[in-house]
Amino acid sequence: MTGMDRVRVLVIDDSAFNRRTIVKMLEALPNVEVIGYACDGEEGLRKVIDLKPDLVTLDLEMPRMDGFTLLRIVMQKQPTPIIVVSSRSNDEDVFKALELGAVEFVPKPSARVSPVLMDIRDVLLEKVREVTKANLRTIIERRLPVAPPRRVERRAPETAASTPEKDFRMVVIGSSTGGPPALQAIFSSIQEPIPVGFAVAQHMPPDFTRAFADRLNRFSALEIREAVDGDVIRPGRVLIAPGGYNLEAFRRGDEVIVKVSEPKGHQRYIPSADVLFSSAATVFGSRLLGVVLTGMGNDGARGVQAVKDHGGMVLAEDEESCVVFGMPKEAIATGRVDAVVPLPMMCREILRRCRIVA
Repeated sequence: MTGMDRVRVLVIDDSAFNRRTIVKMLEALPNVEVIGYACDGEEGLRKVIDLKPDLVTLDLEMPRMDGFTLLRIVMQKQPTPIIVVSSRSNDEDVFKALELGAVEFVPKPSARVSPVLMDIRDVLLEKVREVTKANLRTIIERRLPVAPPRRVERRAPETAASTPEKDFRMVVIGSSTGGPPALQAIFSSIQEPIPVGFAVAQHMPPDFTRAFADRLNRFSALEIREAVDGDVIRPGRVLIAPGGYNLEAFRRGDEVIVKVSEPKGHQRYIPSADVLFSSAATVFGSRLLGVVLTGMGNDGARGVQAVKDHGGMVLAEDEESCVVFGMPKEAIATGRVDAVVPLPMMCREILRRCRIVA
């Protein structure tokens, strides 16, 4: 499926009003054809099998068969790109759906913020454009059975005493579509404390990044948290940029702190990898490693050049393991990437470049 092909979409939602509204939004795209809709998970499953759509929009909370059950069955029997369009009744549900194989999610507006479903139109259409470029084979392989990450006892890095706060190595990561499962794969692989700091710019709407950080934190030896203004960057800590904001690094005496800042101008991708990478490059110089993971667009390309201009190193995820090979492709096109690495090997390569493993 490419961006030039006609995209056949199935809409699954138990609300007649929501179905009509989502269909209306989707039909605004010239290359989209809505081939049907379903009122619940059982009907949705039948239509996925019968109609073989290119893309499905899916509500999670439905009668008879919920969205999670449908996701499991579809990804086992007939893998199809799925965008979750659901209310924020439980933020954890979003990340559970992504783990089950959903490619993207769009939160329905809550009644206390805006009862108008049409408010999500621009976001939904942007996600549809992204997902039509998705690597379906990668989505399928992501669903292969794997051992669940084990909970770890968190303790201070044993090597921290020999690593002055101002000398530790720093890793900045940028990601978008397909990023949450990729980041979970990387951080859940770190089962021992390490003297390395991390900061992440994952394109994500406001109010979701705290639940995402909490989820990552449960399965890693690192301390993973949503960043707040003035947080100190230190070894063994991962700061996740808050959704809807940028994250910047600054030196304050012997410490490095972060600033949570409003996007400037008309930034398309937020939180911005370019902003994070560029600010960290001026602080950490040759001790900085930039990592560009799966995602649509060119966010990170300017940041990659800033990292290299200040003596740092850069890794990019390879095309075969990306859900969408947009951000890594643009990073590689700068000619400044040190290595192109498949996701299953990315954690080890990060640790190798940080001199944690040989």
